[in-house]
Amino acid sequence: MAILNVLKYPDENLHIVAEQVKEVDEEIKTLISDMFDTMYELNGVGLAATQVDRHVRVVVIDVSEERNQPQVFINPKIIASEGEIEGEEGCLSVPGIYDKVTRAERITVSAWDENGEIFNLETDGLLAKCIQHEIDHLNGKVFVEYLSRLKQNRIKSKLLKQAKKEFA
Repeated sequence: MAILNVLKYPDENLHIVAEQVKEVDEEIKTLISDMFDTMYELNGVGLAATQVDRHVRVVVIDVSEERNQPQVFINPKIIASEGEIEGEEGCLSVPGIYDKVTRAERITVSAWDENGEIFNLETDGLLAKCIQHEIDHLNGKVFVEYLSRLKQNRIKSKLLKQAKKEFA
């Protein structure tokens, strides 16, 4: 069990675009396991490899209340979407900040599972929102970047002040 360090916004490494995974080897499987450990430890529902400073297209998610339905998405790609819905989002890389973001209401995603097998999943609700949020991370985008410039600057200032207090 390894708890990985989660990058905090506005860390520039959160803006690195992740590379495709070429094969699911032991290194990727260990990363997946460590990402689940980290996500569960921090009470998150999703985590992208970018957030732990690994720039490969790997996402782990568990939106179940019992925390017993882990899902892995390697090289995820949204192949269809419909509708729009606005909902509140938070992020392990932006601790304590929540705001409304508009996303597709229903999506179909294509990805590899933890064994490198391709699958398609049609979903809506929290899982659809979470998949879109985590794919944004893989593309170098943090949810606060959907907000106004004023809100982004306030969030940056607040998080930088918190970081200074932690290191003081």
